[in-house]
Amino acid sequence: MGTDAFVLPLDDPGADLDAVGGKGASLAALVRAGLPVPGGFHVTTHAYRVFADGLTPEGFAARPVPPVIASAILAALPDGPVAVRSSATAEDLPDLSFAGQHDTVLDVRGEDVLDAVKRCWASLWTERAVAYRARNGVTDAAMAVVVQELVPADAAGVLFTADPVTGARDEIVVNAAPGLGEALVAGEVTPDTYVVSSGVVRSDGDVRSGGGVLDERQVLELAALGARVQDLYGVPVDVEWARHDGRFAILQARPITALAEVWNDSLRGDYLWTCANLGEAVPSVMTPATWSAAQVLAQPAIGGHPTTGNIGGRFYLNLSAALAVGTAVGLGGVTRRLAERVFGRLPEGVVVPGLPMPRLAVVRASVAALASFARQNREYAKRIGGLIDAAPARAAHLRARIAAATTPAELRALWESDLDALLRDDIRVYDAGARSVVGADARLRRTLVRLVGEQDATALLTGAHGAAGDLASLGPVLALARLRRGELDRETYLRDWGHRFADEYELSAPRPAEDPAWLDRLPAADGPDPEDLLARQAAARDAAWRRLVAAHPRRAARIGRRLAAFAESTRGRERARSEMVRGFGVLRSFLVRAADLTGHDVFFLSLTETLAVLDGDRRPVAAIPARRRAYERYRSLPPYPTVIRGRFDPEAWAADPDRRTDVHDASAAPPPAAVAGFPGAAGVVEGVARVLLSVEDGAALREGEVLVTTVTNIGWTPLFPRAAAVVTDVGAPLSHAAIVARELGIPAVVGCGNATTRIRTGDRVRVDGGRGTVTRLDPGGRAAGE
Repeated sequence: MGTDAFVLPLDDPGADLDAVGGKGASLAALVRAGLPVPGGFHVTTHAYRVFADGLTPEGFAARPVPPVIASAILAALPDGPVAVRSSATAEDLPDLSFAGQHDTVLDVRGEDVLDAVKRCWASLWTERAVAYRARNGVTDAAMAVVVQELVPADAAGVLFTADPVTGARDEIVVNAAPGLGEALVAGEVTPDTYVVSSGVVRSDGDVRSGGGVLDERQVLELAALGARVQDLYGVPVDVEWARHDGRFAILQARPITALAEVWNDSLRGDYLWTCANLGEAVPSVMTPATWSAAQVLAQPAIGGHPTTGNIGGRFYLNLSAALAVGTAVGLGGVTRRLAERVFGRLPEGVVVPGLPMPRLAVVRASVAALASFARQNREYAKRIGGLIDAAPARAAHLRARIAAATTPAELRALWESDLDALLRDDIRVYDAGARSVVGADARLRRTLVRLVGEQDATALLTGAHGAAGDLASLGPVLALARLRRGELDRETYLRDWGHRFADEYELSAPRPAEDPAWLDRLPAADGPDPEDLLARQAAARDAAWRRLVAAHPRRAARIGRRLAAFAESTRGRERARSEMVRGFGVLRSFLVRAADLTGHDVFFLSLTETLAVLDGDRRPVAAIPARRRAYERYRSLPPYPTVIRGRFDPEAWAADPDRRTDVHDASAAPPPAAVAGFPGAAGVVEGVARVLLSVEDGAALREGEVLVTTVTNIGWTPLFPRAAAVVTDVGAPLSHAAIVARELGIPAVVGCGNATTRIRTGDRVRVDGGRGTVTRLDPGGRAAGE
């Protein structure tokens, strides 16, 4: 709105963009919100227009400020020195900052303020400011001026509520230097840099000798002020601040313009990341909604260092954090063996960097993390039985209530009453169950291999599907076979298994149960019946058992009990995983309904942001276009390496013709010499390779071919019966490919890293599932190159 006033108080309700410019309007909002802003006043755009009427920019210096304007300014002037800052109407906007284009004059006293105001007015017409407006299509601008008490700062600097380099929204970056902040803002001094993440402060680079400009308590206090400013704006901001006599002052704040949507936790430190096993469960680029749900379930940070990460939209686990916990409590060797069992062996030459923390701090953080993990496991053991039994009916009931919500307020209330608990309590219990059994099969396998050898050990560890056929990871393939034999109708299949598919944890992906044509698009059943494969494997298992009993009669009973217990725990884990996926389907229903009721694509918001939108807050919606662009950009890239150490740029990696898909090591470790992975399911087979990068291409797999792909999950299961063997870039002994291949008696090598780049469709290969090797053969059946 317009004003005829020449001067306005700093917090005046009329201090809007037209009246006092971008910087002035921002400071007025900060003062009204109770933030610590130095006192002062605005010289309005009306004053500028009266002064500049009929005047060319060259005449600004010579013309005196009109007496009526000068008297208004001097009457508002506080005692002592002031800072005089330009505030143009096209400045400090969400998409345009004009930072550094206009003048600021510091340490001004008395009537000298009039010349300082004229300097600010004139800076609207400098060559650089005019060129900047032209480049950005700004055709009309006016200049206001902010006059504030000068803070005689002991320290000053700039705070960013998102990392301006990496784009990370979960880090606050603080630059600090001694004295006034103008030299820092102008880039004339090197500041101390502090990064605040999850309430923990770290110093990036060297702090000045004799100690940093700020201590940890001061950094956290400043970060809290920055968070308040961001909440006020609804977008990431940069904030100029000063500190004097033990108190912080906010000098100005503006939205961070041109902040890229960068999803890349590899930039947060020198960690070793892996997507083995995780890449199976979440094989594609995640939307922000999916990542936010995953973060609710993630283990807590270890001293501020993340346990999970989003690298280019893909889910990774921080092995550095996991191994630091085990080492801190004296179980480093055990932890490494378990990590290898779950995530596969690390590529040759790759070293796990430790966390840059004092050992005592690691110990304290590790004890807290282990206590949380133990609580989850106790909760799982206590509640899983009842939850599993009630899960299908509960999910159906919640989906019906979601569909019945007719207003955003009703849907928001349903989240509070039921859905938040589904995610934070029930799904967390399922997640704990899905992570159980780790290490149990390794101990049992070692015993069996010692007693009866590798092949019989593999046979004896199958049979987890049980007499009732209730291994959840086999459920879809067995049910499909029954559907095709006419023993099951479509409605029953979709009711029981319509939540399981290739991208089942991605909340934006429609479930098979939502798509009536999904079953019709499946490849034709031209391979062996899975029931026949299970029967064949059962015969092999029975024969192996008879040999074990004959060779070790005194140990057979105990081994049998251990095998039965292992099979039951495997079934429990797979049931928990299946119900966790069903729960994610309910969350998807909630988001679909939220999109219907609000008109916004909420899959590009976090769950917290979606709840805010349902409450009527429109600010999060502004982030959707940039996030959608980032999502599409990352989706256009091939799957990233299974193992990543240090900083990783997905786009630069994808553009490299010599890129490796097994490992990216910022310390430049040498590549492995051969295609090798982890033994997934024992057996040796030779066949023609079929390289498939998407389950949608599954119809191309012919019976008896070796399936070679980046990663397999439940959505790939229908293809397994026609494959002679399975080879994956991503995976580990407890991954989906290994479990299902073992049950069906199909040799498998998982976690090769580079199989899809070293093997081509049509190559003849030898797959040794017991040794974990894949060898390319020449036409004579010899290893290529021999």
